[in-house]
Amino acid sequence: CSKLLSDTTVIQFYPSKFVLITDILDTFGKLVYERILSMCMDNRVSLPDNFSPESVNDTAKETCLNWFFKIASIRELIPRFYVEAAILKCNKFLSKTGISECLPRLTSMIRGIGDPLVAVYARAYLCRVGMEVAPQLKESLNKNFFDFLLTFKQIHGDTVQNQLVVQCVEIPLYLTLYSPAIDWILQCIAYHAPDVLLTEMMERCKKLGNNALLLNSVMSAFRAEFIAARSMDFIGMIKECDESGFPKHLLFRSLGLNLALADPPENDRLQILNEAWKVITKLKNPQDYINCAEVWVEYTCRHFTVGGNYFLQSIIQKVITYIYDFALLFSVEKFLPFLDMFQKESVRVEVCKCIMESFIKHQQESTKDPVILNALLHICKTMHDSVNALTLEDEKRMLAALINGFIKMVSFGRDFEQQLSFYVEARSMFCNLEPVLVQLIHSVNQLAMETRRVMKGNHSRKTAAFVRACVAFCFITIPSLSSIFTRLNLYLHSGQVALANQCLSQADAFFKAAVSLVPEVPKMISVDGKMRPSDAFLLEFLCNFFSTLLVVPDHPEQGVLFLVRGLLNVIQDYTWEDNSDDKVRIYTNVLHLLSAMTQEAFIYHVDKVDSNDALYGGDSKFLAEINKLSETVVSQILDHLKTLGKEETLKRQSQLALYFFNTILAHGDLRNNRLNQLSVNLWNLAQKHGFADTKTMVKTLEYIKRRSKQPEMSHFTDLALRLPLQSRT
Repeated sequence: CSKLLSDTTVIQFYPSKFVLITDILDTFGKLVYERILSMCMDNRVSLPDNFSPESVNDTAKETCLNWFFKIASIRELIPRFYVEAAILKCNKFLSKTGISECLPRLTSMIRGIGDPLVAVYARAYLCRVGMEVAPQLKESLNKNFFDFLLTFKQIHGDTVQNQLVVQCVEIPLYLTLYSPAIDWILQCIAYHAPDVLLTEMMERCKKLGNNALLLNSVMSAFRAEFIAARSMDFIGMIKECDESGFPKHLLFRSLGLNLALADPPENDRLQILNEAWKVITKLKNPQDYINCAEVWVEYTCRHFTVGGNYFLQSIIQKVITYIYDFALLFSVEKFLPFLDMFQKESVRVEVCKCIMESFIKHQQESTKDPVILNALLHICKTMHDSVNALTLEDEKRMLAALINGFIKMVSFGRDFEQQLSFYVEARSMFCNLEPVLVQLIHSVNQLAMETRRVMKGNHSRKTAAFVRACVAFCFITIPSLSSIFTRLNLYLHSGQVALANQCLSQADAFFKAAVSLVPEVPKMISVDGKMRPSDAFLLEFLCNFFSTLLVVPDHPEQGVLFLVRGLLNVIQDYTWEDNSDDKVRIYTNVLHLLSAMTQEAFIYHVDKVDSNDALYGGDSKFLAEINKLSETVVSQILDHLKTLGKEETLKRQSQLALYFFNTILAHGDLRNNRLNQLSVNLWNLAQKHGFADTKTMVKTLEYIKRRSKQPEMSHFTDLALRLPLQSRT
């Protein structure tokens, strides 16, 4: 195997061949050493690690000498050198100075190797073995390197050039074959070496012409602090190098790697960057440009915070302007670490916003790609974690909108459990942005309804448990929201979803929570940064709530219309504004609900849920309860109308009287004499003080007359005769 190391007929393969063969040599050397060591055992007690040659018995010494004599008889230089170097450690069995005497001799032997590439790898192997068996004998290693410097000119000699022509190998490629060996030699020398020695070696390199190869290895092997402190000297040396031999951009890349680890003198930093960038910007090969630029980007960020951030931000913006394949983009190993290079949080957040905006704009289809999801969760978490007490509301809204855009784009198809798991993870990550929590609740409700659609309303045990898990997610998330109307609407919405999925007890829990929350509604709420009365918003919510309560079946243990009664008690106790008539409007809507509940079959139902029309079947006791409630509500409305008898409130009284009249007209049975008389009284009250709109009154009367011509509506004729029109005069 060692003989093969003299063969350079396929020169590009030589470094790989060296590694494979020296691995065999290392194994051989280890086996020889362990065999001789085992011969030194006395009464099954092995020698200590720091044994002396005097402790070694004659048999072991004789075997060891035999090995060295056998090796000395090998005629070819290269195999003799490698095999002896492989068992160099065995000199410990013979004498204390054996290794220190052999190293210089082996170093001198390498001078007899004519091919510079073979010679440099032989030196590298000797350095590696020497550092392993005698790290204190660095003088021999230094001599090894200085010998290499003396023969360095051979690389550019005619013999080598002719060999390269035959093998069709360019000089830049040939020089890269030296790098592993020279790097290793220099690393061995530089290990714990004083600055004086490193400076001496650097000076010797300077004296050699066309020394780009050496220079690159020096920058790779020496300590980053040593290189950084002399960065301008290295730039001067790089400038003097011949471009044809070893590319300058690789030299600048090696320099940049050091300067990313250690700081150069502060006064030189800008000049260093300018010199490097002059070379980098002239590169025409994209791969060369990227390899070099990425290193100096880190240098820029480390030493020029503002400019560096701007530079990095510009790079990201350019990338996302032209790359819309986010799976490809995020699979780049360095992409997310690249984002972490932004030292200023505000700039990092701006970059994350740019990425999210591009994703939402250009991602055409929903995704479940784990590469995309993990990357965007990291980016969204960065945006979310930037929110603090000083963050403006507009900024919060923008961040929430971007995160919501991402959440909407995530779909695991029919894997609903995985989808819910994603929403649970998102809730824990984005808990400080209320609009995101709202979106997650809506998304989970949508997931429950999608499950219902897939199962066509007939849930199995598994899907029933799943929709209950969705409902539980919403129930425990809603209380964490600060906006009271958001909570009210979500309780109502989630209750409707629970009802649609036949989760009746869960639906009741949502509706009870909504009822108990109504008393907490403040008189004024903030809307778009301005304080506004809350009455109109509460009226709108309650009207929606009443529409839902029609189809909610009574709980068997809670009594007739327990939710309606509870809501009426809350409305009664709520403190309304003195100049507001919303309480009466709410009561009027309650009458709409109670009227619908008296029907034999309700006007709408929830599929597979039995409402009160099916539960009670028009039972007289049920109807009596509704009538009793209706009378109470009507009484409350009339009491309020009486309080509006003062001159300054007569117009409101007129409007409310007509509003109540229209409710009775639409929902009441006017064959009932009491109700008929009440409607006439309300008509007259609306016109009593001249505040009624004549056109409205005329149109209302015309409507009644048209209704009277319909079948079973003859009683409307009598009503029309009892409703006079009064002029304003």
